[in-house]
Amino acid sequence: MDSMERRLHHRSMSTLTAPSHTVEPVVEAPRGRRQHTRRRHGFGFWAVAFAFLAVMAFATVPAPLYVIYQARDGFPTFTTTVVFAAYGVGVVAALYLAGHLSDVHGRRPLILVSIALELVAAVLFLLWNDVSGLIVARLVTGLGVGLLTATATAHLGELRVRATGSASSASGAGVVAGVVNLGGLSLGALVGGALAEFVGQPLMVPYVVFVVALAVAFVVVLAAPETVDRPSAPVAYRPQRLQAPEGKGAAFWAAGTAAFAALAVQGLFTSVAPTFLGTTFHVTDRLAAGATTFGVFAASAVSQIVFARLTQRAQIRLGMVLLVGGLVILAVAAVLLQVAGFIGGGVIAGAGVGLMFRAAIGSAGALVEPSRRGGVLAATFLIAYAGLTVPVVAVGAALLVLPTLPVLLGYVVLVVALAIVAGNRLAARA
Repeated sequence: MDSMERRLHHRSMSTLTAPSHTVEPVVEAPRGRRQHTRRRHGFGFWAVAFAFLAVMAFATVPAPLYVIYQARDGFPTFTTTVVFAAYGVGVVAALYLAGHLSDVHGRRPLILVSIALELVAAVLFLLWNDVSGLIVARLVTGLGVGLLTATATAHLGELRVRATGSASSASGAGVVAGVVNLGGLSLGALVGGALAEFVGQPLMVPYVVFVVALAVAFVVVLAAPETVDRPSAPVAYRPQRLQAPEGKGAAFWAAGTAAFAALAVQGLFTSVAPTFLGTTFHVTDRLAAGATTFGVFAASAVSQIVFARLTQRAQIRLGMVLLVGGLVILAVAAVLLQVAGFIGGGVIAGAGVGLMFRAAIGSAGALVEPSRRGGVLAATFLIAYAGLTVPVVAVGAALLVLPTLPVLLGYVVLVVALAIVAGNRLAARA
């Protein structure tokens, strides 16, 4: 309950002892104001969810376009991983430097800055699209995503509680945050691939579309209520500490490691999977590349909805089985040159990623009180996005000296091992 609601509640309670002729006019106004406040928070919830979706979708728009840039400029696959790594560096830098600042300065200002950064990145893609421009644009994209992920996740939970008046509704907000996060990543890849395949100027139109979407997101977030009371005294700045809450180190690192493993799978499909499709399976269709990434991320989002009623431990166990099983199918299909198995294995693994990632973020967020949640979530996302970046860069470096298939199989083995260890530790503490 925010300060306005507490004052209104106090006023309504005080009328219970007032003379009867004063009760009706005093009670009705606060009730109407409470309903108006809840409607504002309800609108704010969906405004922030839309902005979250738009930003995350924009983050994967270039995934199916890398092959076009590569064919046009003739750079090697390793350069693609460098461009992708610039995005990861931006995410990690923003999470480390500013991902926790919404606990102090408010949720809405950081979300607006994030959207503004994505608009700058879109303009960079349009005006400066050689390799150096791609690297800078992806770095700026990552900075915006790093500011947004923990902030929007925390904001959605707080808005939902205030819109419904029920603390238990925060779990539903967690499902929406997870679906929007991973669902946005899937949508961007599909939109980018479809526009590249069916519309002229494939390196321009997708970014123009998202300039419009991001501008709309900025406007609607302006109307969203703030949920953080700024401190009366200045708070000294410090970077995000990659530190577990006191006495909860094991649970924090279990959640972080599970998130790392989950996004390591997603990193494969947002960076070099289109190259694998083209070189190993000779699939060069732009829509197919975008649809493959879409399928993996869409499965991550849908699995969170379908299995939302399972206990957290059951979700973790099922997620681990799907993730490991899907990667094994993917690896076997790569050996046998079965493109359907490669894509299908990725989709199955993606469903497991969604369950493990949501459980990891939910577990981390539950370790502390709401006033510290932004910082803990930022630290967890920091670990997670290291999983999205570091393994992919390693894959790109390995491809300089090794054939595609051994690199892919080695990646699968490492991620499977990490997912089993992390999943078991997370489940044991659920």
